[in-house]
Amino acid sequence: MKIVIAMDSFKGSLSSLEAGKAVKEGIHKAEKDTDVIIVPVADGGEGTTEALTYGMGGSMQSISVTGPLGEPVNAGYGIVNDEMAILEMSAAAGLTLIDEKMKNPLYTTTYGVGEMIRDAIGKGIRHFIVGIGGSATNDGGSGMLQALGYDLIDDNGKQIPFGAQGLEVLTAIKVQNAMPELKACSFRVACDVTNPLCGKNGASVVYGPQKGAVPEITEKMDRWLLNYADIAGTINHDADPDHPGAGAAGGLGFAFLAFLGASLEPGIKIVLDETGLEEHIKGADIVVTGEGRLDGQTIMGKAPFGIAKLAKKYDKPVIAFSGSTASDASICNEYGIDAFFPVVRDAITLNEAMDPKTAEKNLAAAAEQVFRLMKTCIRLGK
Repeated sequence: MKIVIAMDSFKGSLSSLEAGKAVKEGIHKAEKDTDVIIVPVADGGEGTTEALTYGMGGSMQSISVTGPLGEPVNAGYGIVNDEMAILEMSAAAGLTLIDEKMKNPLYTTTYGVGEMIRDAIGKGIRHFIVGIGGSATNDGGSGMLQALGYDLIDDNGKQIPFGAQGLEVLTAIKVQNAMPELKACSFRVACDVTNPLCGKNGASVVYGPQKGAVPEITEKMDRWLLNYADIAGTINHDADPDHPGAGAAGGLGFAFLAFLGASLEPGIKIVLDETGLEEHIKGADIVVTGEGRLDGQTIMGKAPFGIAKLAKKYDKPVIAFSGSTASDASICNEYGIDAFFPVVRDAITLNEAMDPKTAEKNLAAAAEQVFRLMKTCIRLGK
């Protein structure tokens, strides 16, 4: 029997690879001769960089970049086969890098994201996978572009300041000094929202408040982004502020589209493509997936849903494990997950359940019992 394990992370507890190893341990306790393959996965959000990097045999890099408020932060990104970089914008410009009292998208910048890309280009990288969830910014990606050599200038020919405030005084964008290597680069951007850049469903109105913007500021930022889009349109006539996802990460999605020729794609699609999971699933007898919590949102593009959908393309049975399940998790059975099992065994606190050692133990034990049952059913079926 061949089993493919493709677990998402148990956020705050186990990485994708750690969860996969725990399941593998349980399976081998039930049947030690079972052929088990672990493919680390993620849905494009938190943990995607490490899951993909280690899952594809790459290595992590750590560099000091400009943080969201202009202070230095250490940001990690992955390199695979000396040709592809995997990074998350949140490592350099994420909301979690800012204290609650300091949240204000007028001043937060994506400059550090550009520095990460620039560093990778300097190491010969030309293919990028970028996750853009969890941003603290609303600068339209202007900071990233500045770090890559684009000149975003005001009436006096000076570089605009960091943050959304800079877009207020933006009058021109010049591309002459942009890194020439960018022309040879490709960018696949993991983006699971469809918001346009501007308007009632745009970056400023929908996401500005959670980044610290008050209503009067969101209105101003929306107007500034519209002006920014108009200026970008003079450089790239195909720059489309209404493109689904252009408003992602405070307009960073638009910058990738308009200036870097990126594609915006569901995170799970990129992960499944790049890991070659489909080829593993083709030859599998059973597919195992899971995440920290299974609920009705799982079918909205999260990793277990994408994996189950792919498995059903080849009519493979799918089992899922999770730290917990919600009352609406049964909908997952209608979308390719044949059976799911929460792994918590005792009456313990959430903190206790999320302790990595406890989570590993519970996950391995649950997998062991499920596959003991399966082994028994196979034997009786004969």
